[in-house]
Amino acid sequence: MKRFLALLALSISFVGAVCLAQGSPQPEAAHRKLLVLSVDGLDWRYLKQADAFGLRIPNMRRLLREGWSADGVVGVYPSETWPSHTSIITGVTPAVHGILGNRRPKAEGGDYYWTPDLIKVPTLWQAAHEQGLTTATVTWPVTTGGAFTFDLPEYFHARNGGSMDLESIASKATPGLTDAIAAAFPSFPQQWMDDRTRTLAVVYLLQAKQPDLMIVHLVDMDSEEHDRGPFDKNAFAILERTDELIGQMLAALPKTYDFALVSDHGFERMDEDANLRILLKQHGIAGDLEILEGLVATTDPGVASFLRDAAHDPANRIGREIPHDELVRYAPQLAAAVAAFEPVEHVAFFRAAEGSFLTPPPQKGDHGRWPTEPGYRSVFVVWGPHVKAGTGPEIEMTSIAAKLAALGGIHFP
Repeated sequence: MKRFLALLALSISFVGAVCLAQGSPQPEAAHRKLLVLSVDGLDWRYLKQADAFGLRIPNMRRLLREGWSADGVVGVYPSETWPSHTSIITGVTPAVHGILGNRRPKAEGGDYYWTPDLIKVPTLWQAAHEQGLTTATVTWPVTTGGAFTFDLPEYFHARNGGSMDLESIASKATPGLTDAIAAAFPSFPQQWMDDRTRTLAVVYLLQAKQPDLMIVHLVDMDSEEHDRGPFDKNAFAILERTDELIGQMLAALPKTYDFALVSDHGFERMDEDANLRILLKQHGIAGDLEILEGLVATTDPGVASFLRDAAHDPANRIGREIPHDELVRYAPQLAAAVAAFEPVEHVAFFRAAEGSFLTPPPQKGDHGRWPTEPGYRSVFVVWGPHVKAGTGPEIEMTSIAAKLAALGGIHFP
C-alpha cells in the first residue's frame, strides 16, 4: 500500500508539473504534439554519471537541465527490447500485453512479434488514432501494418548490427513514404537503415507532416554495447553520436512539440556464463531447473535447498534469492516456483548441460537482467513547452504510458 501511494503521489506530481507549465489542468484545452524517442540500451547511469564518464552530450544534458527526469526506471520482465517497448506504450507488463520476447515461442513459429494485432491491450498510438490524431512511427517494435498515419516500422529480413535492410522496411511502410524521405534527403536510401537515416526520417516527418504523436526507436547503441560492452569508449562514442542526432531532431522540432526521451532497459558487462545444470550434475542433484532471462527458477524443493546452500559460495556465481512476492509481481507466470535466484554481477546463467561450469560469454554486454537488479535502470526524461523543469524519484516502466498520455493530451485508459 505504501508503494502504491508513493507511485500515485508521483503520478499526480508529474501531471501537476505538466499542467503548471501549460497554465491549464485540462489536456484538451490546447492541442499538443509529442515526439517520443527511445534510445535502445540507454542505461540511466550514462546520464546520471555523465560528468564522471566525461561524456560530451550537450543535447541530453539540456533535456535533463530544462526538463523533468525520473531517477531511473525499473523495467519489466523480461527486460528485452520488444516487450519493454510495448510496455512503454501500453502501461502494462509483458504478461498482460502478450509480447513475451523479441521472438515468438517456437510453438508459434519463432518469428518476431512483427504486428500490433499480437498486442492484447490498447496502445497509446491506437488511442491517439481513435481520437482523430495523426500518428507516426520510425522503427518502433511491433508496429508493422499498424493504423499509423505514417508507418516506417521495425521490420527486416537482414540486419547489420543495429542497421536493418531498408528494402524490407520500405515494403511494409506507408506507400510512398520512403520515396518522399529520399526526395528530401538524397543520402537516405542506403542499403542499411541506421540511426543516421532513422533521424533523417524523423526530421522529414517533423518538417513535412508534423504528426500529433510520433514514436521513434534508435538501435545502434544497443548493438555496440552487445559487441563491445557498456560503459566503454565504444559505447561512449555511439552515445555522443546519438546526442548529435538528438540535436538534429530538436533543431527540427516545432515549438508546439514536447519531447520524451526513454529507453527500454539498462545494460551490464558480461564476464562469464554459469551453467547451473552442470553444477547440479556435479553434485548429483536432479530435479526441475528452469534457466530464464536474468534468473533461474525451480519448482523442486530439493533443488531450491541446494541452490540456497550453493549461493553461500561465491565460486557458484549465484546471487540474491528473489522474494516470492517480487517474483510474482514482475513474472506472474512463475508463481509456481518455490525459489528463484539472480546471478551475481556480470554473470549470466546459461543452459549448457555438458562441459565446463563457467564459460566465456557470447557477448561482452547484455541486458535481460531481473528488473530490480541494483543500478540496472532505463531512462525517462520529458522536455518542452508543457513541462516544468524538475526531477523525481525512480519510477516503474508501466507508469510511462499514462505520463505520455497526459503530456500529449491523449485520453488513455
